[in-house]
This record gives sequence, structure tokens and C-alpha cells, in this order.
Amino acid sequence: MGKKKSIRLAKTASTKAGAHAFADRRKKKTNFRQLWQMRINAFARNYNISYSQLIDKLKKNKIELDRKILADLAVNNKKVLANIIEKVR
Repeated sequence: MGKKKSIRLAKTASTKAGAHAFADRRKKKTNFRQLWQMRINAFARNYNISYSQLIDKLKKNKIELDRKILADLAVNNKKVLANIIEKVR
């Protein structure tokens, strides 16, 4: 008899599934942030600047673009992000 027939096993499985779902919703945010950082870094390296230097210069120049937007620009609007990088230098 497995989870399909046993109420006790079904309850345990349901509780564990809920715990994993909760944790994975948090992990998803981490995974997306890492993806955005990799995309920004890969684009910035073409302009001889590292990811950390780019983020630091954006903050110092008070350009408030979050990583999600910067990653989207790196993929879809390369010219715009190139102009931003040239501006912060």
C-alpha cells in the first residue's frame, strides 16, 4: 500500500511537497538573480569592465536600474546598454 491508498502516507507526502514548494519559490528568486548577473557580466566583459565595477559605477552615477532590467537590455537592446556603460565610464 502506497501513498495512493494510505491516508497517513498521503498526509506526509502532502506536507513534504508543501515544504519543498515553499523553499523552491525562494530558490527561484536566487536562480533568476544569478542568471541576470551572468548576462550582465558577459555583456560588460565585452567592454572591458567587470560586473562588480559596472554595478558600482551605476550606483555612484545614481543610475537606478535593477539587474532584471540590465539583463533584459543585455539580451534585447544591446545598443542601449552599451550607451549606459560608456556613460558611466
